[in-house]
Order: sequence, then structure tokens, then C-alpha cells
Amino acid sequence: MRLYLQYLSIHLRSVMQHKVSLFLTAAGQALMSFTSLFSIYFVMNRFYEIGGFTFQEISLCFSVVLMAFSVAECFARGFDTFASIIGNGEFDRMMVRPRGAVFQVIASKFEFTRVGRFLQAAGVMIYAVTTADVAWTGRKILTLVFMTVSGVIIFSCLFVIYAALCFFTTEGLEFMNVFTDGGREHGKYPFSIYGKHVLRFFTYVVPLALVQYYPFLYITGRTDNILYMFLPLAGALFAIPSFLLWKIGLRHYKSTGS
Repeated sequence: MRLYLQYLSIHLRSVMQHKVSLFLTAAGQALMSFTSLFSIYFVMNRFYEIGGFTFQEISLCFSVVLMAFSVAECFARGFDTFASIIGNGEFDRMMVRPRGAVFQVIASKFEFTRVGRFLQAAGVMIYAVTTADVAWTGRKILTLVFMTVSGVIIFSCLFVIYAALCFFTTEGLEFMNVFTDGGREHGKYPFSIYGKHVLRFFTYVVPLALVQYYPFLYITGRTDNILYMFLPLAGALFAIPSFLLWKIGLRHYKSTGS
């Protein structure tokens, strides 16, 4: 952990050398996310409810997914840029160092500009928590924490899968954006509004519904099944197949010769 914090400190000091660039990029990231929020607002201003959910309730979904994605993109960015690490031969150097490859990839890149999205998500979450028609209890607050933390894990695992596939293809596979950026965009609304097939996909294949839709039903009182509170923890088990795929890819790795 001490070494990880040292890496974090080095990257932070590096980006702080260009404070204006950091601020403007973070502001740009926040502005891009605000356009998504405005689109939700304008739609809800016209139809009032979508799938039986109000604007405040949908804002809660939006904030959870955006916050989870922002944190994952900040701290697991090394996996998202793994194709370049393999292509330029940097991974060969990682392989001969006395630290695990996973640790080195994670510590190779931090995207601090995502703080703009994170702060926006935090603001929307505060708005949703204070205005939604929800009787908040200790269990529901804990459920919200489970949703956010497990969401970070799942998005990070999607980046790991992307990196693992790079062992076989060398170049990055852009179709993975369907699950990362696509999961974030679909997560603006409860997954049930897209139909049962999309809901099943995000339940059994990429378990984002386990950290968004089902615990959300428990928070809003649409179900009193307490098991829904712990479904985000089940979704976090997505880390197991993700890192198994990483291990398989690592065993098949061949240097690019760069």
C-alpha cells in the first residue's frame, strides 16, 4: 500500500505541474456529463415518469453509475490503456520487475481529470437523496454504499477484461466500449425500461443491474426483500472470472518485440 501511495503521489505531482490544463480538462469532463443529465431532465419534464420512475429516482440511478464509472476510470485507467503498454514494450519491463503485473498496470496510470465527473455525480446524488420520496434508513444508506463500491469493482473488471483480451490481439478491441461507456450510458435509467432482454444481459453477463436496478428497487420501496440489499455484493463476484481471464491471457503473452 505504501508503494501504491507513492505512485499515486508521483502522478498527482506530475499533473499538478499543469494546473490550468487539469482544471479545464476536468471541467470539460463534467460538462459532457451534464449534457446527459440535461437530456434526462428534458425527457422527464415532458413525460414526468418513465417506467414508473420519477426524475429524482432516475437521478439516483444516474449518480450511482456515473460515480462508480468515474472512480474506476480514475484508478483502473492503466488497464484501459493496456494496448499501448503492450505495443511499446513497457509490459516486458513490468514482467521482470519484483512486483506483480496487476499492481504495476494499476499504478501506471491515474486519470485525475475524472474528478469533474465525480463531483457532478456527488452533487446529483445529494440532490436525489434529499428530494426523492424515499424513507431513508441505515439499511438503505448501506445499500447505496454497496451499489457504488460494487459498481466501481464491476467497471474496473471490465477494464481488466479489455486488457486481458489485448494479450491475444495486441491492439485494443473497441467493442469493449459497448460494455464500459455503454454500461454507463444505459445506467442513466433503471435497466428495466430497456426491456427484459437488456435487463437479463446486465444481470447475468455484465452484472451492472445487480448494483443499479435491483438494489434500487429496495431503496425506493418497490420491494421489501432484504436480499436485494446484498445483490451488489454478488455483482462484485464478477471480479473472479475477470481476473481468471487475465491469468489465462498472461500465460499466453508473447512479447511484441518493441
